[in-house]
Amino acid sequence: MAKEQIQVLNALDVAKTQWYHFTAIIIAGMGFFTDAYDLFCISLVTKLLGRIYYHVDGAAKPGTLPPNVSAAVNGVAFIGTLSGQLFFGWLGDKLGRKKVYGMTLMIMVICSIGSGLSFGHTSASVMTTLCFFRFWLGFGIGGDYPLSATIMSEYSNKKTRGAFIAAVFAMQGFGILAGGIFAIIMAAIFKAKFDSPSYAVDPLGSTVPQADYIWRIIVMVGAFPAALTYYWRMKMPETARYTALVAKNTAQAAADMSKVLQVEIQAEPEKEDKSKVKYGLFSKEFLSRHGLHLLGTASTWFLLDIAFYSQNLFQKDIFSAIGWIPPAQTMNALEEVYKIARAQTLIALCSTVPGYWFTVALIDRIGRFAIQLMGFFFMTVFMFALAIPYDHWTKKDNRIGFVVLYSLTFFFANFGPNATTFVVPAEIFPARFRSTCHGISSAAGKLGAIVGAFGFLYLAQNKDKAKADAGYPAGIGVKNSLIVLGVVNILGFLFTFLVPEANGKSLEEMSGENEEEEVGSKDAEKSHANNNGTVTHI
Repeated sequence: MAKEQIQVLNALDVAKTQWYHFTAIIIAGMGFFTDAYDLFCISLVTKLLGRIYYHVDGAAKPGTLPPNVSAAVNGVAFIGTLSGQLFFGWLGDKLGRKKVYGMTLMIMVICSIGSGLSFGHTSASVMTTLCFFRFWLGFGIGGDYPLSATIMSEYSNKKTRGAFIAAVFAMQGFGILAGGIFAIIMAAIFKAKFDSPSYAVDPLGSTVPQADYIWRIIVMVGAFPAALTYYWRMKMPETARYTALVAKNTAQAAADMSKVLQVEIQAEPEKEDKSKVKYGLFSKEFLSRHGLHLLGTASTWFLLDIAFYSQNLFQKDIFSAIGWIPPAQTMNALEEVYKIARAQTLIALCSTVPGYWFTVALIDRIGRFAIQLMGFFFMTVFMFALAIPYDHWTKKDNRIGFVVLYSLTFFFANFGPNATTFVVPAEIFPARFRSTCHGISSAAGKLGAIVGAFGFLYLAQNKDKAKADAGYPAGIGVKNSLIVLGVVNILGFLFTFLVPEANGKSLEEMSGENEEEEVGSKDAEKSHANNNGTVTHI
């Protein structure tokens, strides 16, 4: 490898933690803050949407979203995210991290605002508009995953890289928290101004016309934090690793990093032997070097998200079951938003947010592997502890114990695989595939989220069809669903053994790019070599 490449990358590896690291965390982290806010705020308002647009005269309970509409509203954002992760992951390796980074943010801003606007007043037109914008919102959010992780890992030094990438991801916790707090504030303001009787007293009057504004305000506010960071994203230079290793412009990489690190890095003329062509994505060489790693990062993320999202999106149903949220007919529409938001905020405050920051504090001390194994292990233990004596937990006196175990499950998801599955794919693949491989891994995660969110929406229904939610077939019940989730976590524990430990090693050492220079693939040389020796990648 050319000397000046090592010099500029080495300078990054050994750099002391300084101000630019923190600005990079904030710039990348605000994207994640917005991602979490946008993805999770919908669960605060789905019950309200049911009351407003699916009210049935004379029904004993308030209107709810029909199963297909509920699945669409929650699901389109996931499908959009999955598509965005694959597309922008690939594009980030093709065009460079920086060029694509602003694009994803603009999509998020436009679609957050679009989500709150609707063409027409009928339930069908409002839901169609919401689903359309939430798909594209998801698409932008999807791009943020591989790009934020890759940019942060390429900017970091060896010693604290894990903590920096995890800190970007931990902003998710604040996003969920902000969503809950903002919904509480809005519901309290609206409730004070437009109070109304409960549904049981006055079915029609319990949902005031102004309630239609509250969900729109909640979903649209997600545009603000993203818009605020757009300017700084555009000012960030391209990462040195992309410029030096993929674009092959070592002089530019040295100049960019000299500014960022505020040290003089000499750029020497190109001395590299240009006849070597590197292996492509999914070539035999790639599969033999990184195939198992990619299987490990994708499968663990897939399994984690099945458990994580089955819990997260439907926690309001768990709160109802344990009595934190009273029966819907005893509240008016605004009261219900307030109580759901309060419950979600309490869970975020007690378990979600602390878990992320435990990872940030310890990831570079005990390593990614140990945190991931420990997380899956405890998630399994707590899922079984909730499932096996499930009938015991539903009794009124035992509710607090249920919430404590439920919170601990989340704590160990975030101080565990939820954070590490995000960090590791940004560290172990070569620079020219890094963003793509992270995109593939995170897309596998979103596939797990779709399985978790929709599979368990149906699975967790009561075994007795009469007691299942309106429009749903009978399921296997909450108890059996929790047992299935426990088994999923055991599989996650086992697949973790495919993933290598990147703690304290440089990115080039992890990805094998240092040896790669010496071992040129002869087949690739014959088939791909062209006159100027550009990098061949897909």
